[in-house]
This record gives sequence, C-alpha cells and structure tokens, in this order.
Amino acid sequence: MKSTPALDPDVLPDEGVPMSVKIRERIQKSRKRFNANDNIAEFIEPGDLDKLLDEVEVKMQGVLESLVIDTANDHNTNDTARRVAKMYLNEVFKGRYVNAPAVTEFPNAEHLNELMIVGPIRVRSACSHHFCPVIGQVWIGVMPNERTNVIGLSKYARLAEWVMGRPQIQEEAVVMLADLIQEKTQPDGLAIVMEATHFCMGWRGVKDLDSKMINSVMRGVFLKDSNLRREFLSLIPKRTID
Repeated sequence: MKSTPALDPDVLPDEGVPMSVKIRERIQKSRKRFNANDNIAEFIEPGDLDKLLDEVEVKMQGVLESLVIDTANDHNTNDTARRVAKMYLNEVFKGRYVNAPAVTEFPNAEHLNELMIVGPIRVRSACSHHFCPVIGQVWIGVMPNERTNVIGLSKYARLAEWVMGRPQIQEEAVVMLADLIQEKTQPDGLAIVMEATHFCMGWRGVKDLDSKMINSVMRGVFLKDSNLRREFLSLIPKRTID
C-alpha cells in the first residue's frame, strides 16, 4: 500500500477560512494597526476584495435576519445585503482597502511663496461610532517655498477623498489629511479647516441637523504667524453646508 506523505506543519490548508481572517492574520503578523480609519491596502492581495465582498454580504444578511426582516418575500430588501456590502467596500470605506491615489509632484520652478487656498472640497465620510454619514467641506491653505513640491488642485480633493473614505472621527481625519499633504508637498506652512454635519446627531440621539462641527489644523508658519493665520481664515467664505 502506498503511504500518504506527511503534511508539512508550516503549510496548512486554508480552504474555508474567511477572507477577513486571512487579511487580519497578515496584519497581525506585521504587527501593524488596523483601526477603523487605518488603510490596510498593503495586506490586500488580488482577488481578496471580491471574496471579502461575498463575506460581508453573508454577514449583512445575518444582520437583516436578526432585525426580523423577511428579505425572501420583501422585494425592497431581498438584495439589500449585497448592496450594503458593495457600498461599504467599494464606496463609503474604499479608502481603507486601496492605495493612495497617484499624485504627480513637480518642483516649485517659479519659487512661488504666496498663500494658496483650495476649497471648499466636498467630503463624505462616516463616523466610527455609529457608521452614520459625515458630510462636510474642507479648505486647505498652503504656504509654499522654493523646495515645495507642487501638485494639481484636483489632487488635494483626491487625497481628501481617500482619507475620508473610512470610518472616521473628524478631529483625527483632519490631522491625517494634514500629515499626508505635509509629506507630499513639504510647504513652509499648512492650514486645514473642516466643517461638517454629523448624522449621528441628526438621525439619532438629539436629532439636531442644524449643528455643525468645525475644526482646524495649523502647521509651520500658520501656527507661528498670527497675521497669516488671520489672512487664511478671512479668505474662507462665511457659509454653511448646503
């Protein structure tokens, strides 16, 4: 009788192991963090997101069943689990699973050193506490120098979309965006102001949709020069979110 070869203990079959478990194990092996607002694209391999989408759909279907919704006979919800899974992975939380958008950087050949403001940039996110929408706008002020890298105006919007496309807390999101732009451009100063409506206040809780949250991050000369800071803030239109 032919003997069965011994199994290599370091090569274990993973058939049937949920994709989320595989991805989590890769992250934990690298001793990296995977909080709600972290990007984990470096641990996603080709084909993983399709399998993760199927997994989220199954688990979302379980949520609907626990809410006692008859998805089999209710034509409005019989495909809701799939729609929600696609929304989370491909849209609302896409910033967790894909790499940062390509940003072409150019040297500051003309030695520009005047204040530049970009905005308002419309941003959409979701709060990490309740997964309720956060809808707002961002203004970015840059004080360049001769060593500053110059990027296109649309690239600021793409970077903001990538950072906000995760479950976020507004205060942390603005700092993350500032860190990213600082790394890409290396300006003398960077200022960011964000104003947003939080649906965790308007849809639930106190049910107040009129309240807005406004916060800012000031770096470099914006932090040191009160006149420059006032100039930036004075040039931001005094308007509220539509």
